[in-house]
Amino acid sequence: MIYFIGITNDNHLEKNISIHNAVLSDYKWFWVDFSEPTDEELNLLSDKFHFHPLAIEDCVQEFQRPKLDYYKTYTFYVTHILHEENEAIFKDELDFFVGESCIVTFHKVPLMEVNIVWERLVAQDSLTDWDPYYVFYEILDKIVDNYFPLIYTIEDKLEKMIDNTRKKAMNQLMDELFETRNRLLALLHSVNPMRDLLYRMLNSHHLNLNRISERREYFSDIYDHLLKLSEMVMSNREVTADIRDSYLSLNSHQTNNVMKLLTIITSIFAPLTFIAGIYGMNFDNIPELSWKYGYLFSLVLMAAIGGFMLLWFRRKGWFR
Repeated sequence: MIYFIGITNDNHLEKNISIHNAVLSDYKWFWVDFSEPTDEELNLLSDKFHFHPLAIEDCVQEFQRPKLDYYKTYTFYVTHILHEENEAIFKDELDFFVGESCIVTFHKVPLMEVNIVWERLVAQDSLTDWDPYYVFYEILDKIVDNYFPLIYTIEDKLEKMIDNTRKKAMNQLMDELFETRNRLLALLHSVNPMRDLLYRMLNSHHLNLNRISERREYFSDIYDHLLKLSEMVMSNREVTADIRDSYLSLNSHQTNNVMKLLTIITSIFAPLTFIAGIYGMNFDNIPELSWKYGYLFSLVLMAAIGGFMLLWFRRKGWFR
């Protein structure tokens, strides 16, 4: 589906116009949104707008890295929109063709960020402050703002892992921890390229050739948000590494305690087994076998040896 908004020279907004019938040169600027386009509609990118074949190819191919390419009369941008489903992070691609008198958005699935800005533009009483670069800024701002709830959700989950109020088993916690690290990695693969994209926008010599320079402070604000997001992602990855190391250390500590207990038990029963082994031998001349109190004596001896070894291990600090 293709949606069209045209702004006339007297700042009048026209919509619900077929892109096939629209005379683009009659407008001060316009916004065309390609939402879930068909193959026939896809051809308009070259036939109607004459965009570069490489840029169109990047639109068709999915999972492009966020980037920008400068062309003669417009700039092509690839951005990532992130959303969470069943505690997994998914990416949707949103492409922009932005020029002095046009902005064309291209996406293969409906996107809330585009719809919000579209409805806001349509509801405006005055359009003097709007232009293609301001539309681009508004959508980009919504995209980046929606990254933050994903980070906050992960941080909340990490706090629960640290507290472990539900007393989950170690193996379950480790599984959740590695799932969280994978989500952070998915965020990192989008946040850092988006940050680099904004940095290139703000520091390229092309900045002075279009109206982005007039709104530099707006895009700088988005860049600051992306810097913060990148730091938050890296910080949370360090937290997951610390939690992982703590879990492994605790697991090793528990294993050592178990081995210590088994060693103590084995050490106590070793002399007792030795005594029992002596009296279990098949010899006729064992004096204690005919002694009236021999059996009682052997039991007392075993208990005394076991008690002595327990006290000795405790004094050594083996039970700490």
